[in-house]
Amino acid sequence: MSINRRLAARSVRILGVATASAALALSASGTALACNINEFSAEAKCDGSKGVITVTDVDPAGVKAIVTVFLENNGADVKKVGEQEVRGSREGTTITFEEDWKPNAEYRIHVKATPYVDEDIKPNLTTPSTACKTEDTPTPTPTPTPSDSATPPAEETDTPTPTPTPSDDSSTAPADTTGGSAPSPAAGESNLAETGANSNTGVIAGIAVALVAIGGGAVFFGLRRRGASSSR
Repeated sequence: MSINRRLAARSVRILGVATASAALALSASGTALACNINEFSAEAKCDGSKGVITVTDVDPAGVKAIVTVFLENNGADVKKVGEQEVRGSREGTTITFEEDWKPNAEYRIHVKATPYVDEDIKPNLTTPSTACKTEDTPTPTPTPTPSDSATPPAEETDTPTPTPTPSDDSSTAPADTTGGSAPSPAAGESNLAETGANSNTGVIAGIAVALVAIGGGAVFFGLRRRGASSSR
């Protein structure tokens, strides 16, 4: 009976050591599978004409991690670009930070997944030496200019052509405005009409004509009488 008890006690101790070793190994492997800084990677890319920074997590356990991106200059943080949460997967989970990066710029990416990871991705990310290309703007087609020798088309206007006004002729008598049936004034009376003579002008003209006729008759009889005297 004593021998059997010793064998049983030894077996129990061996089983306990094996169980403890297995537990430690499982714990170590579980910690390794939970999260590791080597499961994170970063890259600078172009999204059209703008730059972006992507971080990919391939942690199959899907442990929540906080990723923070910093712009570096001479080993110091210049600015914080952004901070995002990520849960990895076996296929990889990628998060994107909008950052219009400059060529050959340096960025520090820090990962914190409590209680597994709290460190930077090594080495720091360096952007490409060529910036993202801007979209090509089409060049406008120049408008052709007419040559100097070309005759411009006649410009049509709705303005009617003015009728030439006849020039005043000083030798033409003015139109008669008193009516076609009225007699034209004598030459001697034109001055009176122009100076504003009254309506007695016709009577005076008639008396003058009668006096001329009487004078002519007197001269005619006088000459006839003189001829008769000489014939005797």
